[in-house]
Amino acid sequence: MSALRLLISHSHDPWFNLAVEECIFRQMPATQRVLFLWRNADTVVIGRAQNPWKECNTRRMEQDNVKLARRSSGGGAVFHDLGNTCFTFMAAKPEYDKSVSTAIVIDALRRLGVSASASGRNDLVMETAEGPRKISGSAYRETRDRGFHHGTLLLNADLSRLANYLNPDRKKLQAKGITSVRGRVANLSDFVEQISHQQVCDAVEAAFFDHYGERVAPEYISPDAAPDLPGFAETFARQSSWEWNFGQAPAFSHLLDERFVWGGVELHFDVEKGHITRCQMFTDSLEPTPLEWLAKRLEGSAYRSEVLKVQCDALVEEFPDQASQLRELGAWIAQAVS
Repeated sequence: MSALRLLISHSHDPWFNLAVEECIFRQMPATQRVLFLWRNADTVVIGRAQNPWKECNTRRMEQDNVKLARRSSGGGAVFHDLGNTCFTFMAAKPEYDKSVSTAIVIDALRRLGVSASASGRNDLVMETAEGPRKISGSAYRETRDRGFHHGTLLLNADLSRLANYLNPDRKKLQAKGITSVRGRVANLSDFVEQISHQQVCDAVEAAFFDHYGERVAPEYISPDAAPDLPGFAETFARQSSWEWNFGQAPAFSHLLDERFVWGGVELHFDVEKGHITRCQMFTDSLEPTPLEWLAKRLEGSAYRSEVLKVQCDALVEEFPDQASQLRELGAWIAQAVS
């Protein structure tokens, strides 16, 4: 068996690509060095310990059909489109060394005429007249006997969209977890005209092969040519699930308050694993009973706008005299948590 393995994904689905990465990482032989090249269409990828409601504008993402994908590594939130090239290097210990994979990427960029250097914990930067600009960010994962380094290279990403999805609504969240650090970024196309995903992949492959002194044929994968990986279907199901992408958020509290014509409402949610564990309702409404009932019904519910709206609407039958108030309240809660 060759010491090297090269996989290239033709899928733009982040859940598919991250499931492939996870399966390969779990199952690779200890003697193998793996390079996986891929890219995602319109996606926000968050770190394993992040809260999507805190890091992302989840409402705008839903409106624009932008997927959320939680990766198994740490680090912050990033926006991916087809102007990003993603790479993953994997190796067993003690050979796993992220400085080696970083050097391979820097060598690949040099072959494209780009002079980049490592900066801070996990970035690659280029020096410009306006100062350093981040062109690549990375994250890492290590287990007892192996590790991986994955990251993105900004080729010609639509940087204007970063602000659309990585600036969350100003929710009143008290949230634990890792908060993203925003850096000043730039596209490689600002420095190398007509740079393409294929060019970058070719350069990274060449640097990878030259470093190890061996070449192998690439394995192309896609949903139509699914990888022969034990447990892939189960891994993909988990990677694409709401329970993983949203429900794995660290515990947090959310305060909602609003004044309606019929009275003021203040809601306090405690949320764990994406479900409301405690709900307190305060109101000066002249008819507080349906709101008190609602607070009890919301406990145990998934912290999902459509679920909470259904709970509000379900009370209409029990309190028909307050139907318009409950519908107004349901619409407000749904918007506030999305």
